[in-house]
Amino acid sequence: MQVNFEIERRFLVRGNEWRQIESSRTVIRQAYLALRSKASVRVRNSNNNTATLTVKSRPAKLRRLELEYTIPTLEAEALMVLRQGSIVEKVRHHVPHGDLTWDVDVFSGENLGLVIAEVELRHENQHIDLPPWIGEEVTGQRQYYNGSLALHPFCAWSEGRSLDLVDQRKTLSTSASVPIAALAN
Repeated sequence: MQVNFEIERRFLVRGNEWRQIESSRTVIRQAYLALRSKASVRVRNSNNNTATLTVKSRPAKLRRLELEYTIPTLEAEALMVLRQGSIVEKVRHHVPHGDLTWDVDVFSGENLGLVIAEVELRHENQHIDLPPWIGEEVTGQRQYYNGSLALHPFCAWSEGRSLDLVDQRKTLSTSASVPIAALAN
């Protein structure tokens, strides 16, 4: 048996260029059954046809223990009722760049207006070439992680910060040179 670790970095996103090279997408609904100081337990439904139960070590750092188990979708939906906080809803866009695939999460529901990019790495010191649409790194900033978004959704963030991000997204639709604020999950 091999123990799995997740090594990922998260970034803000600038622009909408990533949409032109997206290879696929997944509709995700997930909820947290436990959010403790040492670990979180998450249930996820993907595309309404596959489901997983995941245990991840905390706090959020570059490398975390991640154990994931496939479960029946009906059981996943039943477990979501036992959640802490709200259900996190998003569409995950898979975007290739170089030899890596980036995940760009576009949130809906209580986190509407939030967009986060993340990339999984093979090792902690792996060099990555950042796509031109990647902005500030937010790896390790708890408010951008899904467990935090379940308890403190984007719609409840300080009004000034969340309005700034939404305004930047609206401005982008009229001018390609203005960055979209997008947050890493």
